[in-house]
Amino acid sequence: MSPNREAESPENWEREVKKGWLDLAILASLWQEKLYGLDILRRLEEQSDLVLAEGTIYPILNRLKGDGLVESRWVESETGHPRKYYWLTPAGRRSATVMARYASGFLSQIQTLIAPLLK
Repeated sequence: MSPNREAESPENWEREVKKGWLDLAILASLWQEKLYGLDILRRLEEQSDLVLAEGTIYPILNRLKGDGLVESRWVESETGHPRKYYWLTPAGRRSATVMARYASGFLSQIQTLIAPLLK
């Protein structure tokens, strides 16, 4: 193990692991419906314990949009300012499915590997 790796705290490792799952988590949050940014943040926090700042999610959404996985549109709100809603494109739905299948298999293998540590 490198000296830099030894100096990392478990919290740093946990943050990096969560960061690696953000694309899939965001795509999954949009699977069933169109959501605006704060709704995506709430869903991630409630369903996956991923707590993100607003400034974190919008660059990711813009990148996903640039990759053709997400579309967006401003919608006027009856109760306030307009909101930008996001939804999956057909390519986004295909990518989310592929990513979810890979993640499921990978997690299953990791679960088997770490099972002895959890006893």
